[in-house]
Amino acid sequence: MVAAPSRPWNNNNAARQPGVQTRALAAKVLAAVLGRGRSLKAELAAALPKLDDSRDRALLEAICFAALRRRAVYEPALGQWLQKPLGPREADLRGLLMAGFAQLDALQLPAHAALSATVDAARVLGRERQAGLVNAVLRRAQREGFAEARAEDAWPQWLLAQVRADWPEQAATIFANSLQPAPLWLRVNRQQHDREAYLALLQDAGIEAVAEPLAADAIRLPVAVPVASLPGFAQGAVSVQDLSAQQVADALMPATGARVLDACAAPGGKSAHLLERDPSLKLLALDIDARRLQRIVETFARTGVGADAQVKAADATDLAAWWDGQPFDAVLLDAPCSATGIIRRQPDVLLHRRPQDIDALTALQARLLDALWTVLRPGGVLLYSTCSILRRENGQQVAAFLARTADARLEVLPEAFGHDDGGARQRLPGEQGGDGFFHARLVKHAR
Repeated sequence: MVAAPSRPWNNNNAARQPGVQTRALAAKVLAAVLGRGRSLKAELAAALPKLDDSRDRALLEAICFAALRRRAVYEPALGQWLQKPLGPREADLRGLLMAGFAQLDALQLPAHAALSATVDAARVLGRERQAGLVNAVLRRAQREGFAEARAEDAWPQWLLAQVRADWPEQAATIFANSLQPAPLWLRVNRQQHDREAYLALLQDAGIEAVAEPLAADAIRLPVAVPVASLPGFAQGAVSVQDLSAQQVADALMPATGARVLDACAAPGGKSAHLLERDPSLKLLALDIDARRLQRIVETFARTGVGADAQVKAADATDLAAWWDGQPFDAVLLDAPCSATGIIRRQPDVLLHRRPQDIDALTALQARLLDALWTVLRPGGVLLYSTCSILRRENGQQVAAFLARTADARLEVLPEAFGHDDGGARQRLPGEQGGDGFFHARLVKHAR
């Protein structure tokens, strides 16, 4: 018997059936992302703890990512198969239908189980009157399938044009790779194991893994597994971090025992990597969002580093609020950006990003560069990084900084970091399996 809609949905009988709660949560996440402009990452962070089984959590993520990646296909199908468009008050119903499409199409789940659980999820969500509609639409999807779409159809026109202008020869590959699932990359904590030793642990655990020569601590898993199944994960032996993000430590290369600033540090993965490489670093991890500082603290605690590191909430451009006047030997500015290099990890970027965002971001990046250059000692290094592929945020931003900063020089990074961009380096999404990422190593000279 299905409970009345006014009762807590996760207490009724339908919600206790295998997979129903997962589909209902997927509908809620997609409704928030598609209908209310919410962040997929934030919505999943709130939803995943509601599922006890790691397999259900993996399925929830897979459904949401697949629905958003194939949005350009599923939304026209909804428009064709429904007699009238769904209104704002039916956002959860729209999310549930998108979740159903993803199961039948992208994920190729067994149709009977997917249909049954998704229809029951409609009742759980208080949509009992629409359960028949959900069943009918999903059965039609099962019969007729979906039209194919070009990868670029998911991109807004203004961003499509910008990527084509910036990367004309690579644009088609960028669009295609940005809609593909990203591999699971691991970073070995060299304070506990070297990479070969950890590869042996993975082999003993029956987990296929490949060492990546482009980054000394990087391992790629061809088939993703729950992090809880990774040997020593809870004890900090290994962390999840993309190849391109791991190369930050190689690009910055602080000297042993150096005084280092990570200016936009949350959630702390890059700071932890630097400290795993050299525990003697005198590191300050700064972030403007006080709520995210706990993530840094948790990252340090799990990996066993950062006992002597400082963690502080402050606006990096407001030097009076946090700087003690002692210059830094190295500064990492992993700057706020458009995230256009990590759309495969954050497909909702294509929904939420607006042209005016790029104007605001480039202005902020310039302010951060100018402010943080002040705290760097002569001879010191500032690494400017983004997870963007837009030249306005990357090569053009660095060129403008060099033009107005007499004591700044760009030090060329090797080809291992990606395409040459005026001496800086740009990896595009999916190249060597990594995220789209930009690195510019800036050296400060004495006047």
